[in-house]
Amino acid sequence: MTHHAPVRPRRRFSSRLLSAAITVSATTTLTSVVLPAGPAAAAAPYRGANTPAVQDDFNGDGYHDLAVGAPGAANGTVEAAGAVVVLYGSANGVSASHRTVITQATTGVPGSPEEWDEFGRAVTSADLDRDGYADLLIGTPSESAGSMGGVGSLTVVWGGSAGLKGAASISPPTGLDEGCGFAASLAVGDVTGDGAPDVAATGNCGATAYTGPFTRAGAAAQRNFVNALGTNRGAVIGDVDGDGRAERFWLPGPTDGDVSGPVHAEGHDGRYTELPLADGLSGQIGDINGDGYGDLVTGVPYDASLNPGDTPAHRGGEIQVLYGSAQGITPSQKPQVIHQDTAGVPGTAEDGDQFGSSLAIGDTNGDRYADVLVGTPGEAIGSAQYAGGATLLRGSAAGLTTTGATAYTQNTSGVPGTAESGDRLGAATHLVDVTKDGKAEVMAGTPGENHDGALWTARGSVSGPLTGGSTTISGTAAGLKYKYTDIEFGAALPAARSTI
Repeated sequence: MTHHAPVRPRRRFSSRLLSAAITVSATTTLTSVVLPAGPAAAAAPYRGANTPAVQDDFNGDGYHDLAVGAPGAANGTVEAAGAVVVLYGSANGVSASHRTVITQATTGVPGSPEEWDEFGRAVTSADLDRDGYADLLIGTPSESAGSMGGVGSLTVVWGGSAGLKGAASISPPTGLDEGCGFAASLAVGDVTGDGAPDVAATGNCGATAYTGPFTRAGAAAQRNFVNALGTNRGAVIGDVDGDGRAERFWLPGPTDGDVSGPVHAEGHDGRYTELPLADGLSGQIGDINGDGYGDLVTGVPYDASLNPGDTPAHRGGEIQVLYGSAQGITPSQKPQVIHQDTAGVPGTAEDGDQFGSSLAIGDTNGDRYADVLVGTPGEAIGSAQYAGGATLLRGSAAGLTTTGATAYTQNTSGVPGTAESGDRLGAATHLVDVTKDGKAEVMAGTPGENHDGALWTARGSVSGPLTGGSTTISGTAAGLKYKYTDIEFGAALPAARSTI
């Protein structure tokens, strides 16, 4: 099938600029600048957002909630100011009727709505202040600073018994310039093992690592600007060696001759090691083989049709899996590679499919093995170019398997709607149990659906996601407004996506 050029969001400043060449040795001391910050919020460790009972639960009712970014949403007459919609979990799943809409016009949220801010281009959650409620992190990489456009900002909205209320700005690194796109990508996890979530925020001008806990003023216990890797477009945080402390993996993004991007593992000793056999522009960590160690999955979506002359992924894109162990993930480990030409994977690899553009990890059938949902927003369905799709791969004791793999499009039986050109189903994906039955629901954003964008949700079951009875929520149904620019509801979910 023939693809036209990729559909790109309308942006004043792009966060997809290719980085310059980065030359590093395999093992080097991590270079960082430690900046002053406020005092710790609590003396005793609190295992808050690191437990399933708290993660993503903004109002403490025991159900996981879902944050959906809509960076193109208008705020009154302000074009593409952006918004985030929080859909609250329940025994019946999520619905447009049980929601909170957050913008920069919301009481207590710092800043004000401005054209092309694209508030909500990145979202995630963690209990930053250790009060037992998850807090919402919102990245706004197109935020202006004075006369400079596209500098970026990071906002936290605080969870509580009444839901999300009150907010603060989290200080960016000093010296950000126009087009830096700070907070285009976010990752959270407990790197120090003290029970306080730590945060990584990345963009075009490097990465910032925040050590929790955070005060209600948004101050971290420590803030480090990580400059050893130069431009840094992504981070992944998770425990791959079972010691109770998460490891950080940095994804600098494309370098000269390596459009697939290197992967660097940061040790607890402040040193990082390049994983020379691995690539990735986005990543997630989960226990795929049930051995108690987190496994790293990276997305490598760009093939030769999108980057001729470079060293791209397999045709149509691919994902790579590195398995954790007591030794963690070592440089000598060769990743498992899966693409649409792998036996058992539905469909056929085609130019520009972007398989691996987004990734989510979760247990959809309750078998205690994490599954992987892979977004393919460039997938053509018949004559509909960039209609998009998503593929679910199952975890097992032997690792990620293609046995029982399932592909979803808007032409799949039971999925509402019809596949249309430019829909981009799978531009963002997420797996989270919002019904509290022990089985994660499938969430896939379709930001190009009409002018609204949409979120498709399928309930988990012992046999996997159920397309029968699955639902779609549109941006306007979620209370958002369209002016001239597409709302792009569903462009951002808490799981990983490529921001290149």
